[in-house]
Formats: sequence, structure tokens, C-alpha cells
Amino acid sequence: MLILDAHTHVFPEEMCRRREDFFADEPAFKALYSAPKSRLVGPEELLQALAEEGVEAAVVSGFPWRQERLWRRQHEVIGEAMRRWPHKIIGFCTVNPLDPAAPGEVERCLAAGFRGVGELAWYVDDPGADLEYFLTPLAELSQHYGVPLLLHMNDPVGPSYPGKAAIRLDAIYRLIQKFPGVTWILAHWGGGLPFYGLLKKEAPEVFRRVYFDTAASPYLYRPAIYRLAADMVGPEKILFGSDYPLLPPKRYLEEMQEASLPEDWLEMILGQNLARLLDW
Repeated sequence: MLILDAHTHVFPEEMCRRREDFFADEPAFKALYSAPKSRLVGPEELLQALAEEGVEAAVVSGFPWRQERLWRRQHEVIGEAMRRWPHKIIGFCTVNPLDPAAPGEVERCLAAGFRGVGELAWYVDDPGADLEYFLTPLAELSQHYGVPLLLHMNDPVGPSYPGKAAIRLDAIYRLIQKFPGVTWILAHWGGGLPFYGLLKKEAPEVFRRVYFDTAASPYLYRPAIYRLAADMVGPEKILFGSDYPLLPPKRYLEEMQEASLPEDWLEMILGQNLARLLDW
């Protein structure tokens, strides 16, 4: 069975070795990675770990740093990995979407051959009513280059945890409406948006080019989420994403088996959907 991972992260080697050197002026990075058990890996370690679990290729993102020089450094590493392993590494460009310099860096990366934008996230700062203002130029670039836009999402309810951001689902919905030509990948089950796929009017058409990934699901939801989400939006709209190195793929595979998904659904979720989306 083809397995493609739609959501992983890598870091430059110097960040993996001495993460504490990068905490200054980066409160989001410190909040998510100050704990030693929060793993950081480079591209080679990522590929080795995924290969051991049967993953053929992976979408690889960096981190939404506040400092532009750190975006460029991570994209240098991801770009080199794409050249070294062209059939294994699917590079997405990651920026801080609230920074005015973000569109310029995204355009530079897409022109250089990156396959998508994201994971876009704001873990500490709250864009509030300005969310559309900040994301519009990045959505325009995604549409112009014909690449997916991967957006960090989380539920507005439930427990707090490092990286849980202030996200207004209604604002995201309006942005998707504004850009029907963009292919959206909403991470972490879209923060609950799949539920609205059951609406009789409007939402199913708005979600026509929207996909939902499974990143962090074992931390967030019971295994029943796989079958329920597939019923709400269709199994063809769900992408397996491990958020590695947060969790290994086997955790997700175990939960999908526990959910007793039909074999054809498994094949779509684990690889076919992403292969079709990225023409892989």
C-alpha cells in the first residue's frame, strides 16, 4: 500500500544540536521546543525514520520563525534535500504569515521549485480581525503557482497546550470562500471544520478544494474521528499527516485499524489522495 506523509517538519542541523541558541526573540519556537523531549530532526533522519515505517515520500515544512533570516536558512536546507532526494522530499515553504516580508519569501521559494506553502501558523500572536489581510497575499501566490496551502488549525474548545493558537473558524471559512481556486490543506482535522461538511447548503461547495490532514490526531481525538470525518467530508478529502517527529506514523496506522476503515478508504487516506493532489 502506498503511504505518503502530508505533514512533517525538519530543521537545520545547528538548530537540532543547540536549540536554545534560537529561543531569543522566538517565543513560539521556545514554547513548542523548550522541552528536551520535543524532538527536532534534519531531512536525512526524517527520511530514515519514515522509510522504516514504509512511508515512500513526505511533505516537508519548516517553522514560522519571526526572523526572516531563519526562514531563508530552513529553506536552504529543505531546498538542498529536495535536490538530493527529489522523489522523497516534497518541500513546502514556511513563513510567519503575519510578517510583511512573508509574500516575498514565499514567491522566491515557489519560483525555485517548492511544491506548496505552509505549514502557516501563528502560535503566539493573534491576528484577530486582520487574519484575511495577512493571508490574502499568500493565498494569491498559492493560486498563481497552482500549489496547495497548508494551514495550521486547532479546535477553539478543549484543553490548552503549547502551540494552541487563536483561530476563528468563521474567518478561515470566509477566506476559503474568497479563494475557491486555492487548494487548501487544513491541518489537525481543520479544527472541527469537517463537521460543517454535513450542512445541506453552501459548505460542501466551499469545501470543494479543501483537504483535512490527520496531524497530531492520536493526541487530540479518539480513533472514531477517522470514520466520522470520512462520513462528513468524504475519504477522498483526508490526507495522512504524522506531524513527524511529533509522532511516528505507526501511531496513526494503529488508530486507523482500530477505526475499522474500509480498505479502499485506507488506500485513499494513506497515499492516493496526496499522490493525486500533488501529481506525485
